[in-house]
Amino acid sequence: MKIAFLLGDAAISGGTYVILQHALYLKRIGHDVTIFFIYFNCKKWHEAFNNITFKYIYDYKNEHFDIAIATWWKTVFFLEKIKATQKLYFVQSIESFFINNSQFELKKEINSTYKINLPIITESSWIKNYLKKKYNSDATVVKNGIRKDYLFPPANGGLKRRVLIEGPVDVDFKNVPRTIALCKKYSSFEIWLLTSSPIKSFPGVSKVFSNIPAHQVGDIYRECDYIVKLSYVEGMFAPPLEMFHCGGTAIVYNVTGHEEYMFNNFNSIIIKESDEKALGNAIQSLEKDPKLLSKLKYNAIITASLWPDWSISSKNFSDAILAASTKQLHWENLYTSTKTSRFTLMSFLSKIPFFLTFYRKFCLNVMCPYLYPFLPNRGKRKKDIEL
Repeated sequence: MKIAFLLGDAAISGGTYVILQHALYLKRIGHDVTIFFIYFNCKKWHEAFNNITFKYIYDYKNEHFDIAIATWWKTVFFLEKIKATQKLYFVQSIESFFINNSQFELKKEINSTYKINLPIITESSWIKNYLKKKYNSDATVVKNGIRKDYLFPPANGGLKRRVLIEGPVDVDFKNVPRTIALCKKYSSFEIWLLTSSPIKSFPGVSKVFSNIPAHQVGDIYRECDYIVKLSYVEGMFAPPLEMFHCGGTAIVYNVTGHEEYMFNNFNSIIIKESDEKALGNAIQSLEKDPKLLSKLKYNAIITASLWPDWSISSKNFSDAILAASTKQLHWENLYTSTKTSRFTLMSFLSKIPFFLTFYRKFCLNVMCPYLYPFLPNRGKRKKDIEL
């Protein structure tokens, strides 16, 4: 079958990794797979780049597909136009949650993509339940897999006295700069950072690993005892699960998606969102109580052993897209804002050549390390507003 994935950005991210894994599996079992991208400003960091055809998203016009799959809210607008017998939506999070509530029009556009009656596949039970409750839309859950050939426990399971923080430093809802500041405050362990941000150092961090290929991340996880992940929004976030596979445990906020595999005081420590005092207590408990740390690590390994690898996950994904029923689609429910963006200094400056490049570097090298760590709750999202 001819299958098209409509991808937002080909750069390194957990969500893109999931899409590439499923696409590569479909290619290897005999399907003709094409990935159409909106943005491609990265190195070839995944084996899919050498095995699958990638095309700019506007190049879809002269082709017909058996199945076309939107994977990001913006790609749904292209899905309407592409020629395909079956159209699907792979939803990895409720993406309007990533947007500040003040951006009403943008949130309305994003949420309109859930109102078309597209057959939906998702990776997490909370997303399935949310879509059913809010939009009366049914979704099939396919849990993400794990590369168990890369992610496995170390031969020496002793104490490393090292904590890992993961995530881009300039995405506010990932809350990475504040996480680093809190770990520096409460932890006596060495702090490492695994990030997709193009940085070489960060205050409070002894080692930065930037844009590391997927097959190398296990070596980093295995050198740490636990990961601290304090995101405010997630789909089914993988880093704690990856740490479980590599012999460590995790401290996280009770963010969406944690319930898929994390259990408080069994394989990890889960604390109430933004409760920084509880975070401090959790860090000190792990570092001062070897029995607690060993128990959580042991149970994390058990949890990891029960989790499917990518061969199982992607087979389930393949089964789900082939079994999806054809529905009457309501493209008229797609909403495109007609409001003209109001003038702002940033909108004016962004038109100046090279300004956005300069601004990104300024954010990464000044605002993220020296301002954001002192802003508690940066990126915090309230419950999604009614639209």
